[in-house]
Parts: sequence; C-alpha cells; structure tokens
Amino acid sequence: MSTILLVEDNEMNREMLSRRLERKGYRVVIAVDGEKSLEVARADMPDLILMDMSLPVVDGWEATRRMKADDALKHIPVIALTAHAMANDREKALEAGCDEYDTKPIDLPRLLAKIENLLTVATQECIS
Repeated sequence: MSTILLVEDNEMNREMLSRRLERKGYRVVIAVDGEKSLEVARADMPDLILMDMSLPVVDGWEATRRMKADDALKHIPVIALTAHAMANDREKALEAGCDEYDTKPIDLPRLLAKIENLLTVATQECIS
C-alpha cells in the first residue's frame, strides 16, 4: 500500500480528498501547513506528496523547495495542487521542484492518473 502525504489547510478539501484516496487503497497522512509537511514527510517517508501551494506558516512553494533540497526527501514525487490556474503557475510549480501540477477543484480521475504515473516511475527508478 502506497502512502500519500496530503498537505492541505482547508478541512473540507482535506477530508474529501483523503477519504477518496483511502477508498482507492492509499494510506493517507496529513499536514495542515508547509512547516508541518516537512516534519510529517521526514517521519513517515511517504511514497508521494500532494502539496497545496497556498498554505499558512510556510507556503507550498517554499516547502517543496526545502524538501527537494533535503537528501532524505528529494526523491519523493510532489504534485502541486492549486486553485490558481494562471498561465505560469505550472512552470512556477515545476521550478519549485514539483514533479507534476494539478488544479482545484480536483478532477479525481485525472489526479489519480498523475499519482499512478509518478508512483510507477518512482518504483522503476528504485528497481534500476
């Protein structure tokens, strides 16, 4: 069972998405801000991180930069989640170190496809 760290400060979004991911067979751990996401990532070593970019304390952009600069965490794929669908947000997320980008409201089939793709790539990289 793959573990996903869901970093989301909005309780309704967090509960809805975590329930849907759990129904799909994922173990979900939660962080409500960017600072906490670093602690939870180090403690749980998730297989993938869903990172809201608009977070309190430390935003998702900075939290992702810190994770990708950390040798213990940099291999974990990160999908940026944002309600801001501006033209340059995808590029900004990738520059911050995110491996993929998705917009809110969440289109679950599209997000699940991205999750599965990144988990498959990560598994193949571990094998080789």
